[in-house]
Amino acid sequence: MIPVHDLLVFAGASLLLVLTPGPNMLYLISRSICQGRTAGVTSLAGVVLGFFVHMLAASLGVTALFMAVPMAFEALKWAGAAYLLWMAWQALRPGGASPFEQTTTLPPESPRRLFAMGLFTSILNPKVAIFYLSIFPQFVSAEHGPVFWQSVTLGMVQITTSFSVNLLITLFAARIAIWFKDNPHWLRAQKWVMGTVLAGLAVRLAMEQRR
Repeated sequence: MIPVHDLLVFAGASLLLVLTPGPNMLYLISRSICQGRTAGVTSLAGVVLGFFVHMLAASLGVTALFMAVPMAFEALKWAGAAYLLWMAWQALRPGGASPFEQTTTLPPESPRRLFAMGLFTSILNPKVAIFYLSIFPQFVSAEHGPVFWQSVTLGMVQITTSFSVNLLITLFAARIAIWFKDNPHWLRAQKWVMGTVLAGLAVRLAMEQRR
């Protein structure tokens, strides 16, 4: 069984993942603002199914990796730390824009197409793929039971966290965009907090010993 402390840290990493702007967030915000909440929620259903695809692929892959090449985790650890630092830079870099500052105008689509577009946006999202490949394995240990079920547990934590946050963002995208437009200082503060926390998590990951 995965220790509660590790689950909480992983949940925090998952929260940072979903709060950091990426293809999924940009698509959901734009779709919700352009076509309404129902369209946004339909798109979100496709995004969540894509998370399950990532989870199952990672769970099977991590299990095979543990059995075949344990030392590969050292490379994954540094790749994960570098990725977190890159996300921190994206949050802090001069000229970086929030997805709530500008949205792309999208034409109306049918529910089936909305679901499909959400699914493929999620499956092809490099941010989620790299998270599962480089950060995900750091919270799995052979000492805590079957690797596959640990991976599934972690995956469900990520999916639950991402679904909850994305649902709120989808439902209130228009209001959030207006609020940030009227309060630009909070937008800047959000970027600095996000970048600092991501950098801190990168340092923690780099110092983590292989278990």
